[in-house]
Amino acid sequence: MRDLDYRKFDILVVDDEEDNLDAFRFSFRRSFTLHYALGAHAALEKIQTHDFAVIVSDQRMPQMSGIELLERAKQVRPDAVGILLTAYADLDVLIHAVNSGAVERYIQKPWDSKELSVILRQAISSFATVRENRRLREQLSLYTGYLEREQRDPIDFGEITGKSALIKEVAARIDEVSRTTSPVLIEGETGSEKEVVARAVHVGSPREEMPFVKVTCAAFRGEALERELFGYMRGSFEGAFNDRAGRFELAHRGTIFLDEPTNLPPSAQARLLRVLTDGEVERVGGTEPIAVDVRVVIALTPSLAETWGAEGVLPELVSKVSVFPIHIAPLRDRKDDIVPLAEHFLRKYARRNPRAATKLSADALTKLVGYDFPGNVRELENVVERAAILSRSDTISAEHLAFATPKPPVRTKPLAPAAESVVIDAVAGPRDLDERLEDMERTELMLALARAGGNKAEMARQLGIQRTTLYYRLKKLGIET
Repeated sequence: MRDLDYRKFDILVVDDEEDNLDAFRFSFRRSFTLHYALGAHAALEKIQTHDFAVIVSDQRMPQMSGIELLERAKQVRPDAVGILLTAYADLDVLIHAVNSGAVERYIQKPWDSKELSVILRQAISSFATVRENRRLREQLSLYTGYLEREQRDPIDFGEITGKSALIKEVAARIDEVSRTTSPVLIEGETGSEKEVVARAVHVGSPREEMPFVKVTCAAFRGEALERELFGYMRGSFEGAFNDRAGRFELAHRGTIFLDEPTNLPPSAQARLLRVLTDGEVERVGGTEPIAVDVRVVIALTPSLAETWGAEGVLPELVSKVSVFPIHIAPLRDRKDDIVPLAEHFLRKYARRNPRAATKLSADALTKLVGYDFPGNVRELENVVERAAILSRSDTISAEHLAFATPKPPVRTKPLAPAAESVVIDAVAGPRDLDERLEDMERTELMLALARAGGNKAEMARQLGIQRTTLYYRLKKLGIET
């Protein structure tokens, strides 16, 4: 609270005599933001509409005593700090008022301006602490729920290691920007290490201990994305039964990672620009700005110019987002990174499955380096993981590596009808690369299942993998047995 701006907090001064209000105005108008009420009823009307941090009231007033006013004010504004001004030392009444919680300090008249100034600052600090603690508790509760909904592996910075000059440049850019608060733009093809780079920026910054919030923008359509990012107020749309904080509030003091925000409506663009320029969000259906301190990291495929270059995106937003771009080159331009990445993924998978292969043969490495990997690092990881399953020894050979254009499997005996349909589907026409690779694995597993006569324990023994790993792969590939 050392850097607290006291003028950002409202103070209500209540008295039934105009001269006393004038004295307060003369002494403190330059140091604090003051509001005035002539009498208790006028004060209650203001309390209904203003979020006061401190309420200073005279004790002796004809309509209502200061203690009664502060007690009623506490019901409406429970966080407000009540200060009582009195010329009468009625200790029993004052002790009761302090014990009730409605009055936190009482000051005898005539008051000293220097002493009262210190008391007002202390009261504002107390109010700000209560609000900050509540916000942190709410943020922690929301973030805990967010983590429960998110399904992701632990951060794996091995995915941005390598020997190439291009990946070393990316690492240098991460190191340069991490210590700042500037927004970061990450550009790269599908399957490149954009999320890993975003996490590295967060972990390398002073925000490391604060939330890292990922938003997969493609999962939300239309206005749903705007509500998810910025929150909403009760009644702002059909189904909004309660106020809800958005992801930006959730990421306060941390980092928010916007993954592929390609179709932002104009209102969402304006709200995002406001966050980047002013550090404020306004919930959908709300009018009060909420201050947030968030590092914004945006990932776009393949680049800002191609994604946001068309008309319809605010030029100011494009300019703000482009402050610090990091471009991730495709894996085909970083051949020197393929071997260290492949070995990293093999070690990663071996930790999960002790019976998996632990090294790559020379011919397997040659085959990997000779392939362009249109799916980039994500495809490389899938290829290595699949090969580790299919290999029945400690070493992965070239024959275990399956890429984009598979050959029809050689069959030594008839397949079960289900396996036959999978083989036909795997070679039928152009499809998504990951789908074709999964079809190849599905075919191999179904062949193994047929050879084992449907016995999964025997199937796992023949493949040289643990049964838990086999069950996981069968479930993932939708093979019902």
